[in-house]
Amino acid sequence: MRTGEDRRKLEVTGFACDTAVHSVVCVANQPVRIETSTMKVYIPSNQTLQQETVVYPHARQEDKNFVKTLTPVRLIYGNITPPACEYTHDVPAVILSSKGMGNVFHEFNEIVIPLFITTRQFESRVFFILEDFKPSFMNKYGKVVSHLSNYELMNPAANRSVHCFPGFVAGLKYHNNLALNFSDIPGGYSMRDFRHFLREAYNLKFVHVSEIKRPRLILLSRRNTRRFLNEDEMVAMMKELGFQVIVVSRSKIISDLNKFANMINSCSVLVGAHGAGLTNEMFLPAGAVMVQVELLGLGWAADTYYGDPARAMDVHYLKYKIEPEESSLLKLYGRNHSVITDPGYLFDKGGYRAARQVYLDMQNVRINLSRFRETMVEALSLVADLDS
Repeated sequence: MRTGEDRRKLEVTGFACDTAVHSVVCVANQPVRIETSTMKVYIPSNQTLQQETVVYPHARQEDKNFVKTLTPVRLIYGNITPPACEYTHDVPAVILSSKGMGNVFHEFNEIVIPLFITTRQFESRVFFILEDFKPSFMNKYGKVVSHLSNYELMNPAANRSVHCFPGFVAGLKYHNNLALNFSDIPGGYSMRDFRHFLREAYNLKFVHVSEIKRPRLILLSRRNTRRFLNEDEMVAMMKELGFQVIVVSRSKIISDLNKFANMINSCSVLVGAHGAGLTNEMFLPAGAVMVQVELLGLGWAADTYYGDPARAMDVHYLKYKIEPEESSLLKLYGRNHSVITDPGYLFDKGGYRAARQVYLDMQNVRINLSRFRETMVEALSLVADLDS
């Protein structure tokens, strides 16, 4: 519970909800019954009036259109007669939704990290109920789930019965972009603890970049938008500097997180244009380098979503900010257009969707190899000969 008032209510009544901008989390520390066919949670009490609260169990509450697509959980509290138990459990339940799959940033930011924040305190003695169930979630994050719970996850749509639990949590706690606030987590877990958890879950080999003998670099190659138009020349330059270079595009290996996490963990440097793929900095060993190519109009997003989190991960963050001459938008709009001279204007005038269409969906980049070489030399200096 986030506030003293919420905690007092939980202590007195056995049930309380914590409402924040991003997330709504409801908790009961008393016996409850969950009817999975309707996703109603019955919370008996001596309160005369019956109270019903609807929760959408996802850490992305500010996006109202997205929330409407979630399956609601109805919490019924008061002097009620709940249905009879068909199954009895001796650990609390946590109800969450796997909606929002398909983008690794949102998967980590709004499901995986909030799940860790909310449930690590239970030390695996917790039962997960996954609404809006997608097999792809377990295919990709089954190791995360199995390291947070000793019990097989339930898909309520395939288990239409009444389950009794000694308590429950509905919803996941969210802190910030790819972030954990250790002072607001029972047990005081930090980003370092989360990264240690990922190493255990995915059996990652390297703890520190000094364990990697030859500087190894992964270049995230995009095929639709934000493409490197002179990618081959970039690779040649990196190899000339002494990097072993692996070019990875959106392929089967990226969808196989078990393999891809270990590939990222075996590298000294991760390079990519702004995009969800940079979320994989999570798997880099400590002391490694993440190089983000900052495209026109994306300065705030580059720092907020990937740059600032990298520092909390004990990963060096280098930013290569392109010049207008390197952007494909210069040819489309001309040097004097506000898209080039004042990117903030489009955000202010047209809003995020209009800006996204231009800066994210229409922009590619031809890297100035001389300028970029300086960034790569700096990256090399941070990871080379650390074991000597």
